[in-house]
Order: sequence, then C-alpha cells, then structure tokens
Amino acid sequence: MKLSKVTIYKYKSYDHEQSFSIDDSITIIVGKNESGKTAVLESMAKTNYFANDEDFKFNPTHDYPRKEKKKYDKSGEIGKATACTYHLNDNEIDNIKEFIGNNTVKNWEFTVTTMYDNSKSITYPNLNLQNFLEFIAHKYQLNSKDTNKLILAKSKNDLLNLIQKIDTLEVSDKSRFLEALNDIKENYFVDSNWDNWLAAYLWRKHLSPNLPKFMYFDEYYELPSRIDLSTINSSSSNQETKTARALLELADVNLDDLNNPESYEDFKAELEATSSEITQHIFKYWTNNKGIRVQFDIESKDVGGYSQSKKYLNIRVYSDKHHISLPLSNRSKGFNWFFSFIVWFSRIQEDKDNQYILLLDEPGLNLHAAAQADLLKFLDDLSGEYQIIYTTHSPFMVPNNSLNRVRTVYEAKGGTTIKEAIEEKDSDTLFPLQAALGYDIAQNLFINKNNLLVEGVSDLIYLTMMSSILEESGENGLRNDITIVPVGGLDKVTAFISLLKGQSLNIVCALDTFTDQKGKARLNNLFEQKLIRDKSVLFFHDFSRNVGDVADLEDLFSIDEYLNFFNTAFQELDNIEISEIDENEPIIKQINILINKSRYNHYRPAITANKLSLSNQDFCPETLSRFKALFEKINSLF
Repeated sequence: MKLSKVTIYKYKSYDHEQSFSIDDSITIIVGKNESGKTAVLESMAKTNYFANDEDFKFNPTHDYPRKEKKKYDKSGEIGKATACTYHLNDNEIDNIKEFIGNNTVKNWEFTVTTMYDNSKSITYPNLNLQNFLEFIAHKYQLNSKDTNKLILAKSKNDLLNLIQKIDTLEVSDKSRFLEALNDIKENYFVDSNWDNWLAAYLWRKHLSPNLPKFMYFDEYYELPSRIDLSTINSSSSNQETKTARALLELADVNLDDLNNPESYEDFKAELEATSSEITQHIFKYWTNNKGIRVQFDIESKDVGGYSQSKKYLNIRVYSDKHHISLPLSNRSKGFNWFFSFIVWFSRIQEDKDNQYILLLDEPGLNLHAAAQADLLKFLDDLSGEYQIIYTTHSPFMVPNNSLNRVRTVYEAKGGTTIKEAIEEKDSDTLFPLQAALGYDIAQNLFINKNNLLVEGVSDLIYLTMMSSILEESGENGLRNDITIVPVGGLDKVTAFISLLKGQSLNIVCALDTFTDQKGKARLNNLFEQKLIRDKSVLFFHDFSRNVGDVADLEDLFSIDEYLNFFNTAFQELDNIEISEIDENEPIIKQINILINKSRYNHYRPAITANKLSLSNQDFCPETLSRFKALFEKINSLF
C-alpha cells in the first residue's frame, strides 16, 4: 500500500486547504527555514503514528491555526486536520479479490481523513454490491433464479430477513441459499456502525490492518552519550530517551534483568550483538571514516548499597586508527545523527507485520556534502522497501535527476503554501533546486527572454540544423531571439517549466510524447495552475510522419533519411534496411528492438547528421514541410 496524496485542511501555519501528490519512492519537500516544512511532516505523522505517543496526536490548542482558533472553538464542530489518500499494490488487490470477487471494487484508492479529535473518516473505494452478491452466488453455485433473489436483497436488514424467512422462501436450493446468506452474515457483517456493511468489511479486514504507519525522525531524537536506565520507562521521557528506549528494544533487553546477576551477562551479550549489527549497518553507507566502531558499556554507580545502585548505558565510539574511544557526543553531529537514525529505524525494520512510511526532518543537516551523498544512497536503498518523505534546504540533498520528486513550501499572501510546481520566486526557496540543476552554469542558457524547452541535446542539434537548412533555401526557420534549452530528459520538463516561469521568462516546449502517466499528470497540474498554457506545449507527434499519437523528433525525418544518420553513426552494427522498418510506427522504438537494446545513444546520429554538411537537397519535400510547420508554430507562440 502506498501513500499517493496528502490534503492539509488546517494545521498550524497552513490555514487553507491544499493538496499535493506523494511519490511512490521518495518525496522531497524544499523550503527555507521556518517556511512550514516540519509542519507538513507532523500533520502526516499524526494521522497514523507508529507508536502510542501523545506528541503525535492532533491537539487543537497547539495545532489549529492561531488566527482562526477562537472562531473554531465557538463553532462547536470537530474540524478536519489532514487527509491521506492511499492506493493498493497488486498483491493486496489480488488478495481482496479472493474474498469479494474481481468486479466488486471499481477503483483501488481510498482516503483516511483524521479529525482534530483524532477520529477518522473513511472515503472508501467505489463498491458494486450487486457484483459482490453475484460473486457469492457463484461461489455457492446458485442458479439464476436464486441469484436474482439474492442480489435484490442488498441491505443488511434485507439479507438478515432472508435468513429468518428461509423456510418460506421460494428458492430452488434452500440449503445452498442459506449457506450463502450465513457466509455473508458471519464473515462480512463486521461493523454495525457503518451504513455500508461491505465497505465496513473492506476497511476492517483489508485496508485498516495494512494501513502504513508513519515514523518521524529529526535531530532532536539523537542519542546521548550517557543514558540513565532508570528513566527509560518514565512517562515524562524526552525524545532522546525515546531513542534510547528504541535501542534497548532493538537489543531485546529487559531492564528488570539488570539487577539479576544471572541475567547480566545475557544483557551484555545482547548489547554487544546489537553494537556489532548497528556498526555494520552504519559503515555500509558511512564511507568517510571506516576505522571506527560503536561500543556499549554498562556503568553501575553506588548510591547507597547494591540494591540502590544506579545504572547507566554509555555509548562510545572506538577509533582503530588512534586506538582510543570517545563518548558519542564527542563525535560530529553528523555522525551522531546518522547513528541515532540507524537505531531508530532499525526498531521498525524488524517489524515485518506492518508497513511504514519514513518522515525525516532535515536529514543530514550537519553532514558535509560527501556524507550527504552517502545519506542519499542510503535513502535510495531504503526507498525500495519504504516510502520516504524528507524536508531539506540543502542543495546536496536534492538529486539533480529527481526534480520531479520535489515539492516547494513557501509563504504566500494567502498563508503557507505547498505546491508540486517549482514556481516560488523567493531565492532562498529556489536555491537548493538551482544548485542541484547546476544553475550557476545553466543560467547562461537562459539569457534570452524566449526559451524553447526540448528533451535533450540531440533535439537541439536537429532543430538548429534544420532551421539553418530552411533559412538557406529562403524559408523561415526558428526565430533568432529564441534560445533552445535541453532539459536533460522528459522527467525534468515540468521542473524546468516551473523554475523558469518563476524567473518571468517566456517558455514554449517541443517534446517527445509523454508515455509516463505521472509525467502527464504533473504537466496537467501546471496547466491548472496557469504556469504555462497548454497551447505552449507542442508534441512532435502533431508534426511527424503518420505514426499515430506517439512520436519522437526523429519521426519528422523520412525513414531513409534517419537510417542514413543512424547507420553512419553506428558502423559497428549491421546496417538497418528500410524494409525492416514499419513506416507507420515510431522509428526509435523499432531500432531498439532490431539492435536488442532498451535505448541507444540518440546523440550519435544527431551529431553525425550535423557533420554531413547537408542541404535542402538531401531531404524530401515532406520532411522540409514538417519542420517548416513546426518552426512556424513555435515562432507564433512567442
């Protein structure tokens, strides 16, 4: 089960309803200090925290927007806090279908809204009750007449009445009919408080048990060097103590055994085993210093006899290089954070019965750039098993190939705002993204007011080449005041649109066809937010050969023209003949299949074509006409 969307209704500085999507692996929330990033994580964590922790329950006194608090109190209503929308994975869907049939659920998303009294409201998937009853009828091999009688009784009371009246019912097989009814009664009537009994069953038996729990971690959860074991179970324990408790739970240590001499060695053995495991886990990713290891030591301090002795857990880090050990607090804050997070995370990693979503507030804030790179690798590995959502204002925590995962938080006129589009003009908010893009270098491309965004360098080469060829023959090519900007892939297009629009630049896109549904959704979101007009986004399939509604720029050339570029560029391969290519299908896809590769280097045919000193005589009239139409359309949009 994956979290797909979050809606914050009212929470702290978020005083107006707003929604944003969540990536299936990693979502990055970027914003300057005090912008509201932490509040986003808190609002999610409080919907289903992994531990029974009062700090992670909604409290209107502390959490409701202050400027609206009195109005809220007077209303007497219970307000909505945060809603989380989830979608099920294939295994979960298949499991549910075994119990309710293949056609009962029409979509596999549902929403859990948490109120300010911490109650929950469920918007369940669209259910077809008739299809479910037909599934039950088929299960018990009821004939058509009996099936029709069953599916007419859709309410809970109607079904119970049928059981009571079974002796007088006109059905073909009363025994089977009663079996079917009793199956529904005993297995599917699970909550009388729900109006929709089948929805109640779906929630209680399948959705709620698999609902991911949130684990929140920030710098305040760092372990101290010395832990008073008598305070571990204190109800007033702070965040440090919570992490210490997690460490002992990880080591499977019973504090009551400390005063038992027979158990003390077992206690030490478990701690040492845990120390070894955590050390190995840390240094799989901590590449900056491999010559250190973690040590645990129990210190007993006499405060009036053995029975009143106080025990402390000391955490030290031993250096193989210097042959000394130092308290954990004497190591860098970056190392302390990394170590503490491994402890905290390992606690839930051992729990195989539940799903978790990791919420990390400014992870690696005190790590230098190289160590942050290690942390990114660690998080990337974790994302194969856990969804991760983290906040940052560090450029080193924003992978330049994953800008589609970024959500920006900033203060707008209407209050704190979170958006998927990178539209905020505030330089502090944009800095990590600009740095991640190599913006100090890339901004030299943006010196013109008018910018044409394309996917890659090969597109830039083809468009520049064909524009020059048309101009040499007396036709109009691309206007001289338009700069072609290769963004480095379709997945970066929406990020660049948002970023450049924030700089008040004119933007038109000429793109290969989006085949990724999420890419389409992000682009549609930009349309809805009016960051770019839909007519300013052109797709090559509208100008290409007759290849349907999916095309690349290369499909503007005739087959023989592009094969000339390809065969010349890849002389190490057997020449591809025109007869091997279907003229009604995109050419790149076909070449991939013919050469048995998922993707070849598109740059090589492009740069080869540019070196051939081609003229308009080398292209058929249809090709020239297609490029002319494309350039005319682009020019008209600026």
